Amino acid sequence: MDPLVSVITPAYNSVKFIRETVDSVLNQTYPAIEYIVVDDGSQDGTYEILRQYESEERISVLSHENRSNKGQSASLNLGLKTCQGKYVVILDSDDFLDRDKIRQQVGFMEGRQEFGAVYGQAQVVSEDGNPLYKLPEDNHTESSDPNNLLLDCYIPSPGALLFRKSVLDKVGFFEEKFRASQDHDLLVRVAESAPLAFQKGVVFFYRKHGNSISELGLEKRWLAGFEILDRASKRYQYKRSTIRKRRALLNFRLGHVYFSQERYGKALMHMLRAGLGDPVRSTRVLFGLEKVL
Repeated sequence: MDPLVSVITPAYNSVKFIRETVDSVLNQTYPAIEYIVVDDGSQDGTYEILRQYESEERISVLSHENRSNKGQSASLNLGLKTCQGKYVVILDSDDFLDRDKIRQQVGFMEGRQEFGAVYGQAQVVSEDGNPLYKLPEDNHTESSDPNNLLLDCYIPSPGALLFRKSVLDKVGFFEEKFRASQDHDLLVRVAESAPLAFQKGVVFFYRKHGNSISELGLEKRWLAGFEILDRASKRYQYKRSTIRKRRALLNFRLGHVYFSQERYGKALMHMLRAGLGDPVRSTRVLFGLEKVL
């Protein structure tokens, strides 16, 4: 008997893309799926579209009390508390899955009990669905060293992963305090608890557009990164060099944000901290020998 897989989508004002997202789950070649979509107080017609799928027995459409907006982490946690699957897929409401993603990843995980999650590549696409590039690149390998994932979050989105639910139960769900970088926080905690595995090949499509979360609130994202780093350093025995280099990278990111906001004093302060924290990488970036994605 195929193990049950729970797919969870937090949806907020995604009327333009939500049908493609939902259909990509319903059209999976893997049969044993429950699909939980949590509407986070959408006001653009997203909720009404989701209600049109109520006759599909695999879908449950949930919402917060009084259909309030509580944020992505709270919506995901509601789904995680509700789901019954042995495995979990988290899919944003503007992305969509490859038809064979779940079948391939379940097949991998069923034979390898030591792994907490497996991930594949994301095909990054434009707003209209045109292919742009893949993440990570074809030559990527997984070291299963939490130091590397903390330093550079090379997994583009939870949509690339299939999580073992027992591992999520162990490490805890999403931090609702964070309105940005909550994915990185969770992935780091999973990597601290169990090895990750990588399978080459595109498993989902990551849409890059002007309204995507990755394009908004960059200051909040990198400020949250400092708290994630502090928590991680107290929770796990990371290398001192990892902590130092990650802090330098966060300062570099914030410096860019403040420069774009024309807050030049703060920008300079953070760029200096970045240079002092990781002078080798800073020099490579300065002379165009390395790109920080």
